[in-house]
Amino acid sequence: MASNLSFTAITDFPLTLGKFPNHPQRIHPFPLLPLNTSSENGSFKCFASSRRRMTSPLVAHAVKEEVIDQSPNSEATLGSETTPPSSSKLVLVVGGSGGVGQLVVAALLNRNIKSRLLLRDPEKAVALFGKQDEEKMQVYKGDTRNPEDLDPSLFEGVTHVICCTGTTAFPSRRWDGDNTPERTDWEGVRNLVSALPSTLKRIVLVSSVGVTKFNELPWSIMNLFGVLKYKKMGEDFVLKSGLPFTIIRPARLTDGPYTSYDLNTLLKATAGKRRAVVIGQGDKLVGEVSRIVVAEACIQALDIEFTEGEIYEINSVEGEGPGCDPRKWKELFKNPQSQ
Repeated sequence: MASNLSFTAITDFPLTLGKFPNHPQRIHPFPLLPLNTSSENGSFKCFASSRRRMTSPLVAHAVKEEVIDQSPNSEATLGSETTPPSSSKLVLVVGGSGGVGQLVVAALLNRNIKSRLLLRDPEKAVALFGKQDEEKMQVYKGDTRNPEDLDPSLFEGVTHVICCTGTTAFPSRRWDGDNTPERTDWEGVRNLVSALPSTLKRIVLVSSVGVTKFNELPWSIMNLFGVLKYKKMGEDFVLKSGLPFTIIRPARLTDGPYTSYDLNTLLKATAGKRRAVVIGQGDKLVGEVSRIVVAEACIQALDIEFTEGEIYEINSVEGEGPGCDPRKWKELFKNPQSQ
């Protein structure tokens, strides 16, 4: 049984951190008040405005790691001064307390884009993002593994969805409460997609590289407990749903020890240099990618029409990246590597 096994994970997939309720619970709003998303020392202004102070130490840490050795003229400084006014979007973020999800939420808040979070443990939203005005961020309690939690009221007014749920590839304490790849990456995604309204403008699903090759080495090792197989099943369900979608397949996730117990803690010294972005198609990319890059890719894809119905792999490498410049992201998505 999973609880009797001990493994050291050799990769890290997007995951949520919420605790499980003992019984299925109906979703209810958890109104919060305003976040100040900024870093006094950082200049990655997609996530941090120089005029505001970040209240979340976890998100602040992630941003700080991304801007190590970054010059004032770096491309990654774009964003804050050109942040558009409040958007007509209402983005539902599923898995918003995980390593990628919390960065997605922070970026949406900084852009004045209204967000709604579905969390197993709503109190985590306060710890991560501070108190927020309900007009800016709403938090609902729920679990995608429980279809009854996905009440229609959760989706009222929602225009876009970013789903970055997940768990570890190998048995760990994160599997406690039946938080396995099958339950999270397959059943949870299936339940969520089945409940989404047909009026949705886009769902962005964070998956993983290697999902089409889970029977081949070295991916078969990663798939010993089915994580790649179940992620692919989740992808396929999205593809067949008839909903407008974009799927982002990150390589091995780096940046920040805030959700990781593996090599990511050792990589943080160099993570700030990995701002250049490589986007591919055909499940050919291998390597690693900054969580900050993945979060930004998800948000940028929402507004790029030709990314609808597409699947992209994403890596980050040393060098200057697109920051949050929509023109540069559009060019990257327009010219993905195919081999």
